[in-house]
Amino acid sequence: MTRLERVQTGVRLEKRLVKVLKGTAEYLDLSLGDLLEEIVLHAFEGSAPFEPTTLEKIEQLRAVYGLELTAADSGRLEERRRVATNRYPR
Repeated sequence: MTRLERVQTGVRLEKRLVKVLKGTAEYLDLSLGDLLEEIVLHAFEGSAPFEPTTLEKIEQLRAVYGLELTAADSGRLEERRRVATNRYPR
């Protein structure tokens, strides 16, 4: 087993993407961090991280959460600005 040191990150991701990732992690009985590590390590080696049955589950989760983004959208995403609200009116 390889020993490693993990660090906490403050990564911001698209809301529906996070829901699909969490659902996938639950389906695979992994933590979200472990799932992300697996995805990234496979991507760095140019290999697919998921079996066909897992890809089917991911498609189901994408439909449930309305995730229509694809790899083609990568690099062309723009965050919607939130409208500031005054929580404490005078």
